Amino acid sequence: MAKVIIGLSGGVDSSVSAFLLQQQGYTVEGLYMRNWDSALNNDLLGNPDLNNQVCPQEQDYLDAVSVATQLGIKLYRHDFITEYWDDVFKYFIAEYSKCRTPNPDILCNKYIKFKAFSLVAKRLGADYIAMGHYANVIHENGETWLLRGTDNDKDQTYFLCQLTQEQLANTIFPVGMLTKNEVRTIAANNNLITANKKNSTGICFIGERRFHQFLSNYLPAQPGLIMDPQGKIIGNHDGLMYYTIGQRKGLKIGGQKDFDNAPWFVIGKDLNNNILIVGQGFYHPDLYSNSCIIEDINWIPKTKFVDKLTCTAKFRYRQKDVPVTLSWFDKQRIKVEYPTTVRAVTPGQAAVFYQGDICLGGGTIDQVFMDTKKRNY
Repeated sequence: MAKVIIGLSGGVDSSVSAFLLQQQGYTVEGLYMRNWDSALNNDLLGNPDLNNQVCPQEQDYLDAVSVATQLGIKLYRHDFITEYWDDVFKYFIAEYSKCRTPNPDILCNKYIKFKAFSLVAKRLGADYIAMGHYANVIHENGETWLLRGTDNDKDQTYFLCQLTQEQLANTIFPVGMLTKNEVRTIAANNNLITANKKNSTGICFIGERRFHQFLSNYLPAQPGLIMDPQGKIIGNHDGLMYYTIGQRKGLKIGGQKDFDNAPWFVIGKDLNNNILIVGQGFYHPDLYSNSCIIEDINWIPKTKFVDKLTCTAKFRYRQKDVPVTLSWFDKQRIKVEYPTTVRAVTPGQAAVFYQGDICLGGGTIDQVFMDTKKRNY
């Protein structure tokens, strides 16, 4: 029977994935990925109170050990710290230095979970690798297709948009046809220790704590002015890199005597003058666009479209699909048009394209426009 190496993360999704693979008759072994130096992370976050506790990453490993022991499978542990630093974290910092908003999880999938991991798995004799993502893969007529997960609320194809035919060809997503509730039920019915473990949130190497402080260890903050579109000073910001288009929380500019009580949102950035531009109202017109330019394109199907393609897109995770028309801006970039307009399309984030349930691939949002006017993002 074929051998599968599964990324056993210590979460419920990978735990149930390992269990299901066993039920399907595969020879299953687990591989725990250590992608970040947790001790260094705690120091940079200024969390000395955590030094005498088991950090979240180490607790995840202990949970993975427990699951592997219960299922009777071998578990390996491998450090991908260098690969993660070079292929994910350096990009993350470079994007923030441009005051853009990157998505490191997408690169983690591309370079770590489905590349570096796969190389180690092959050395361990794997015929396939498996992950606990909510996505599906089908093989038809010599081509591999990436499909959305059955659970629309948990579908993770957005984060898998940079994977290639080769990476997907030998990948299994055991929970792709299940809902999250079904996964937890399977875990509970089989007494897996992770059955009630909460979902992980936050940026993978930072977690949920002190993002500003963490980032300042790598990029010096440059405080500046907050202004409205007419140039009136509203307050002061901590550094443009800390803010994203459409952001409301953390602006600290409420109670302006010359304005009404409508909430303020980030609507632009003046990089040359280090000014954060804000406007009032969720539906502020400067937050909307109807086209954008996408770079770093990964097209999953073997054949790229010619001329134009009508499909749908997501510009943020869990965003509703937006009808779009794609055309090649040049050989490396795609122009995306969406006449219905979309709020807060943000440079640095991913645009991911779909035809029905098929994920076609995606790229990074570079420039954003309303008609022919470039947004000051």
